[in-house]
Amino acid sequence: MRKFRYKLEPYKGIKTRFSCPKCGKNKVYTKYIDTENNDYLNDSVGCCNRIVKCGYHYKPKDYFQDNNLSSITSIKPKVPNIKKNKPKTSFINIEIMLKSMFHKKHNYFIDYLASIWDLETAFFLAEKYNIGTSKYWNGATVFWQMDKAGKIRSGKIMLYNPINGKRIKKPFNHINWAHKVLNLENFNLEQCYLGEHLLNEDKDKPIAIVESEKTAIVSSIYLPEFIWIACGSVNNLNESKTRCLKDRSVVLFPDLKCFDIWNDKIPKLTNLATFRTSTLLRDNATEKEKSMGLDLADYLIKIKP
Repeated sequence: MRKFRYKLEPYKGIKTRFSCPKCGKNKVYTKYIDTENNDYLNDSVGCCNRIVKCGYHYKPKDYFQDNNLSSITSIKPKVPNIKKNKPKTSFINIEIMLKSMFHKKHNYFIDYLASIWDLETAFFLAEKYNIGTSKYWNGATVFWQMDKAGKIRSGKIMLYNPINGKRIKKPFNHINWAHKVLNLENFNLEQCYLGEHLLNEDKDKPIAIVESEKTAIVSSIYLPEFIWIACGSVNNLNESKTRCLKDRSVVLFPDLKCFDIWNDKIPKLTNLATFRTSTLLRDNATEKEKSMGLDLADYLIKIKP
């Protein structure tokens, strides 16, 4: 089995993430390391995780070619490959989730849902998708990730504008995790899809995957012929999360700037389920809308409920 000599540095805390040499954004850049000495190859050789907004990825082979250097691209393991025990997935007590779902404080995201439809529909969606309220920020929402076994992986805490439903990103991006706020020590987060627990309701119904939690929840009302789930970010559509979709029929609804990124992932996932990528947005969006990176919910909410 071939072992690559150069690889992106595994995440070991924020100290292993740097400023991107292209976009200048801090704590989003991962450098390549030489596995023989565990040193960085070069500060310019790495990848920005802002795939859509930046897309910087300078690979080791390009670095060697550009600088007329020779490199051993792979090495034979010097010692037997001993498998390390994978850390067990951590979970949060379901009582904590239920308590947040009956919180008396305002939830700006639920207020937004009520402005589209009514309070009854908003509360129906909150119960269906395990939407809780957090006091971490006034009006904050918790999107609890419950897997098919009914276990709580964690909850993503975010803050929304109650009028337009947009996430609050200034003066900073309002996003955190429940296990961090609860100060749970040695917590090993292994995310699942938001709405994964809904897969048990109808095993023949097709699945629709979107990036945003908000988009999955809104789309479930407009297009109930699908079970709508969200992966949470463009990079979170991956094999480990998708094992729960074994033998299901799945349609991907990527944001306008992410069509190729998601479509290119299908070959790696076809051994798990039947995938296809919706071209609805790509084929009908204007150039301005494409540049804005709109998603399905941006169009659906324009339709009279």
